[in-house]
Amino acid sequence: MQDRLNRQLAFLTEIDALKSVVRQSRIADGSRRENSAEHSWHLAMFALILAGDELDAGKIIAMLLIHDIVEIDAGDAPIHGVHDTAALEAAERQAADRLFGILPTDQATRLLSLWREFETAESPEARFAKSLDRLQPLLLNTLTGGGTWTENSVSEQQVYERYGPTIAGGSPLLWEHARTLVAQHFGDRTP
Repeated sequence: MQDRLNRQLAFLTEIDALKSVVRQSRIADGSRRENSAEHSWHLAMFALILAGDELDAGKIIAMLLIHDIVEIDAGDAPIHGVHDTAALEAAERQAADRLFGILPTDQATRLLSLWREFETAESPEARFAKSLDRLQPLLLNTLTGGGTWTENSVSEQQVYERYGPTIAGGSPLLWEHARTLVAQHFGDRTP
């Protein structure tokens, strides 16, 4: 029993490093960039508030709390950056194995399974979680005068292409609202 507790506490200590992974997105007041731990917490709150009764909100929240833990080792890969996708996926898989492997086997297996489910979007809960993962930075960009869109010279069309399919795939309703926010940001044109 002591070994189990030691492994659990070691994992909880290790994931404190997620607070040091700085993302591109600014917080809503624009004063600073958010870190990945804040992002994960914010997404969990999005799920708590926005998940309907037809979805398992607890499962969605769990996915969102763990989905970016791999960034401790692999780093954050901003949506508007250029990345070697295969290398990034390999680095994230290796990070997931290492980090979740700190836990007792039963918990490691459960969290790794949830992380993989999120990554592959193989369930309605995973698709909804991924939609929130795209919606939150979209919302922050509209609240900060363009945020990372402005910094990276992202066009309205690129926003629709990079955010739209994922948000719509998890929640057509959320995408309809997000489209309105994007259109308003880019000049009140009809999306």
